[in-house]
Amino acid sequence: MTDTSPLLQVSGVEKSFGDHHVLRDISFDVGAGTVTVIIGPSGSGKTTVLRTLNALDVADRGTISIGDVSVDFGAKVDRSTLATFRGQSGMVFQAHNLFPHKTVIQNVTEGPIVVQKRPKAEAHADAMRLLTQVGLAEKADQYPYQLSGGQQQRVGIARALALKPKLMLFDEPTSALDPELVGEVLRVIRDLATEGWTMVIVTHEIRFAQQVADQVLFVDNGVVLERGTPKDVLANPTGPRLRQFLHRILDPL
Repeated sequence: MTDTSPLLQVSGVEKSFGDHHVLRDISFDVGAGTVTVIIGPSGSGKTTVLRTLNALDVADRGTISIGDVSVDFGAKVDRSTLATFRGQSGMVFQAHNLFPHKTVIQNVTEGPIVVQKRPKAEAHADAMRLLTQVGLAEKADQYPYQLSGGQQQRVGIARALALKPKLMLFDEPTSALDPELVGEVLRVIRDLATEGWTMVIVTHEIRFAQQVADQVLFVDNGVVLERGTPKDVLANPTGPRLRQFLHRILDPL
C-alpha cells in the first residue's frame, strides 16, 4: 500500500516582489508518492508557488516542509539551512537550462559529482541508468545543440533525478516545445508517476493533468481558489473563475 502521508507541507506562504503581492496565504499538502498539478492563467502566481518550494524564490513568510526538513521563512534563514532545504527537491525548467559546452552525460553527472561529491564512477553509472530510463542512452556523448527540444528536456529530467531528490518539481515542462515533441516528455513524466515519484507540476496540459494528477490546485491572483481531485476540479469546477479558465483552455475557438 502506497504511503500517502504528506511529504510536502506548505503553510501560509506569502511572496511579494516590490509592491506586487504575488502569493497570498498559500497552503497545501502533497502526499508521498502522489502527483499534484498546479494550473492557472498566465501571471496567476503558479510558477512562483513552485519556485518557493525549493527557495529559488525565497518566501517572505510561511512554512514549507519537505520530509523532515522544515523552514520558517518568517524567521531569519541561514545559507546552510537553505542549501539543505534546496537539496530535497529537483527542478525541471521550461527551457532545459543545460550546459551547452558539456555533453549529455556531463550535464547529468555535474550535480552529483560537484555538489554532492559522489564518486565519478558511481555518478556515471547512475547517469547512464537514468538516460536509459528517459530513452537517451545513445545520446550520452552528444552536446545539447545536437538534440531536439524534447530530447533536451528529457536530459533535464534525468539531470534532476540524478540528484536523488525526495520531490520533483516541473515548471511547465512542455511549454517551450513544438507540439509534436510534447508527447515524449509527458510519457517520461507519466512513467515517473507510475514509479511512485512525488511530483508537483505546473502545466497548461489539462488533459495530461486529468490522467496523472492525484490533486489539482487552481491558482489565480496569488490565491488557491480551488483544490481537489481532477474529477472535482477539472470535471466539476465550482467557481466561475475556474469554469471560465477551463473553457478558454479546452475550447479556445
